[in-house]
Amino acid sequence: MRWSRAAGCPVRPLAGPELERAEAFVRRTPREDLVLLDAVARGGGGHALNTEILGAFEGDRLSAVAMVRPGVALASGNPPGTAERFVPFVLGLGSGLIKSPEAGARELWDGLRRRGARSLLERRENALLLEAGAEAPAADPRVRPAREGDLGRLVEAARASLREEGRPDPFEIDPAGFRRWVRSRLPCARVLEVGGQVVFVGYADVQRPEGWLVQGVFTWPAWRRRGMAEAGMRALVAEAFDAGADHVQLAVVEGNTPAERLYAKLGFRPFGVLRTILFR
Repeated sequence: MRWSRAAGCPVRPLAGPELERAEAFVRRTPREDLVLLDAVARGGGGHALNTEILGAFEGDRLSAVAMVRPGVALASGNPPGTAERFVPFVLGLGSGLIKSPEAGARELWDGLRRRGARSLLERRENALLLEAGAEAPAADPRVRPAREGDLGRLVEAARASLREEGRPDPFEIDPAGFRRWVRSRLPCARVLEVGGQVVFVGYADVQRPEGWLVQGVFTWPAWRRRGMAEAGMRALVAEAFDAGADHVQLAVVEGNTPAERLYAKLGFRPFGVLRTILFR
């Protein structure tokens, strides 16, 4: 088990009863820390592979929580100055993706950059939220859970989305690994099919009573501006609320005006800002 004592505060991976303490810590801010809450509550399980949760301690008191695998996320309730304590662990990854509330992400990145890390992508994302109790959206019979037969189409969508964001395409280095990653997300994927062809996909990557998190929303270019994203998202929202979710949340890259207009039309409102940094 790896240890760090940066700033005089021990940091270590959490397991067993310590994960229960971490769950109580992030449950204080479930909307801001929905990804962390889901990862901690699953005990590092779920469709994400190699999940690792860290805790920073002052004596016996858990003072800060972070996830470093498969992505890097800091609890929004961490006190200022604690992000620096996770720097040695994040550096040990070699490369990764930080996606976290802006203040903590900025502090963590400052520490990484001072130690030689460099960014391949930096951006801000606006976190949006739609609460249950809003007008019930109508489901669309063309929207369904993804199946194994959709895998090729979803791999295509994932690669196209990365290219549109200007991010490296891992498929070029490890096609089999990339396909495994997309397959691991099939239970979370919802697709809209027209004439036997999948034209929209969205992933409900977190499905908890505290909230659903939708990511990886993609409409094939030939089908854009034809109402597919709206229909797909309405169906996802309807499913979430039927399942008893408190809210649905997602994030939009700052400056993506068409997406912001769509989600405003559906009733989503801003509730935070995230910083995303792809580094190595």
